Amino acid sequence: MRENTQGLQRYIWYGSSLYGHLRDTIWLPFFKTKKLPSRSSLLLFLFLLFFIGAFTATRFLDAGTLTFISGSGTTPPKTISTTRTHVYPAEIPRKPRTKIEFPLNCSSGNRTRRCPANYYPTKLHSQDDHDGQYSATCPDYFRWIHEDLRPWRETGITRDLVERAKKTANFRLVIVDGRAHVERYRRAFQTRDVFTQWGILQLLRRYPGKIPDLDLMFDCVDWPVIKSSDYNGPNATAPPPLFRYCKDDATLDIVFPDWSFWGWPEINIKPWEGLLEELKEGNKRKTWMEREAYAYWKGNPMVAATRMDLLKCNISDKHDWGARVFAQDWRRESQQGYKQSDLASQCIHRYKIYIEGSAWSVSEKYILACDSVTLVVKPRYFDFFTRSLMPVHHYWPVRDDDKCRSIKFAVDWGNSHKQKAQAIGKAASDFIQEDMKMDYVYDYMFHLLSEYAKLMRYKPTVPRKAIELCSETMACPSEGLQKKFMTESMVKGPIDASPCTMPPPYDPLALHSLLSRKANSIRQVELWEKKYWENQTIHN
Repeated sequence: MRENTQGLQRYIWYGSSLYGHLRDTIWLPFFKTKKLPSRSSLLLFLFLLFFIGAFTATRFLDAGTLTFISGSGTTPPKTISTTRTHVYPAEIPRKPRTKIEFPLNCSSGNRTRRCPANYYPTKLHSQDDHDGQYSATCPDYFRWIHEDLRPWRETGITRDLVERAKKTANFRLVIVDGRAHVERYRRAFQTRDVFTQWGILQLLRRYPGKIPDLDLMFDCVDWPVIKSSDYNGPNATAPPPLFRYCKDDATLDIVFPDWSFWGWPEINIKPWEGLLEELKEGNKRKTWMEREAYAYWKGNPMVAATRMDLLKCNISDKHDWGARVFAQDWRRESQQGYKQSDLASQCIHRYKIYIEGSAWSVSEKYILACDSVTLVVKPRYFDFFTRSLMPVHHYWPVRDDDKCRSIKFAVDWGNSHKQKAQAIGKAASDFIQEDMKMDYVYDYMFHLLSEYAKLMRYKPTVPRKAIELCSETMACPSEGLQKKFMTESMVKGPIDASPCTMPPPYDPLALHSLLSRKANSIRQVELWEKKYWENQTIHN
């Protein structure tokens, strides 16, 4: 008993620094005598020990609410919410990295038209995991990268296959040691090739030293050309790998983000990062219920017969199909300073129509971003992200062989099912704002190029006629909107985070289930539409 008492005395006297300041006032009287404390003293000691234990426990509550009442009368109590965050000292905090930027050196670029020798570091950081930061899983549409590259999983990509894709390519891109080289074959329409190459340069600035060596051909024309039927059968060869902006179910071209993400100076479409924020603000100007209760489309109808057919759905003396369709004269719009084509000001309709042009159209992402119900006229082509859009969830499918009646049904259905219609519009704009932000566009490029490079069966070398590209040689000589958009979309320096984590490829059953869900949703809408018009005939 004496030894236990002395042990407790030593612990209280020396072992607890937390309560050392209490020992003289509370504990010392108990140990001034060698006699054991009385029963009443022992009870007092236990009570104090319990009190201190309870006090200690309250220090580790995650959160609490403290209420202070000040004054008297009718003054309500003031409530102060306090939140404590756990600190886990499992590892020593690392010193934050200094933000690195690669400034644009136009004085050098204009004088020599050559890229600086130290333009991109081969290895920026010694730690590949960026200080252990965990990256989020990429959006689901990244899974289509595996499908687009599937034709070469068995054979790989040889130099001969790449050379065979030269037939229609606008340029050849070779990346060696993190530096980009381009061999041009033919000019693209407007500045498609220029801003595509600019986007790739920004990827290299964002992830310096992390893009593997590669060699690819890029075709900037709308229509895909690598037909899958030409590479079927037991004696078929592997298809040539050719990058472009869209494809369809009958072709094997590799889809890549389009040039307009970095700007489209010919029609004054701003780079995506800033424009996405403007579209978000534009959505707030009118609630869905306050918007015009009809379907809206404005574009160039001359590029495709299907768009010319859409003009028949405009309001007339005989019919009101619930659509307001306008032809866009880009030449006149340019002369008037693009006052009538501001995309952020066009989110004022409950329904917006997406219809393809000569092939897929870059307008789809702007239309989907508007909170309006996107009425998608049955498309043939798709780009890199639209394969993840679900009918009746992200958009409303419209027949291409009976557009006007189909649009009329969609508008009437939406006006009769307002909550469901609003949910469709919101799902689409949420998808664009969350899964289509510029970070993910760059990560899609990163993973597509990285997976492509893994399939190469030769070491890429710089072609004899290729020239090196860098931000200086592209932006410094530029003028007007082209230079403005390049400056606005330029990546200032490397990002201190890893790309998102690639999701696995679809297994055959999951892919079949996904495609069946889409087809069934479209069939369901067509059945509703058929019944709607049958009822209209009966009542008329």
